[in-house]
Amino acid sequence: MKRESGIDKDIATTRHDTVREAYSFACMRCGHGWEQDYEIQHLEYADGRPLIVYYADGERVPSPLTRPTCRFCDGHVVRIMRSGRVSTADAALPGHWER
Repeated sequence: MKRESGIDKDIATTRHDTVREAYSFACMRCGHGWEQDYEIQHLEYADGRPLIVYYADGERVPSPLTRPTCRFCDGHVVRIMRSGRVSTADAALPGHWER
C-alpha cells in the first residue's frame, strides 16, 4: 500500500485500468480554445472505493471535468467537448493556413 498525499486513506498500488482521453475546451469568457490529452489511471482505495487520477503532459492534474480553467484568462466558464472540435473550427477560419 502507499499513502496518497494529503489523504489519510491507503490506496492500492495496483492499477486497474489506464486509459487515454482527449478533450477540446472553449472559454465562454474570452473565446480561447485548446485541446488536451490525458492519461487517466483508475485505482482504488484499500476499502474498494474508486480513485481516478489524471495526468497531462506527465504531470498530475485535477480532473478537467470538475472545474476547468481557461489557460488564457483563468476563467471558469469553459465548455468541454470531444477531441478535435477546436482544431476543426480553427481550420474553418479564413486564413488559417497563414498562422
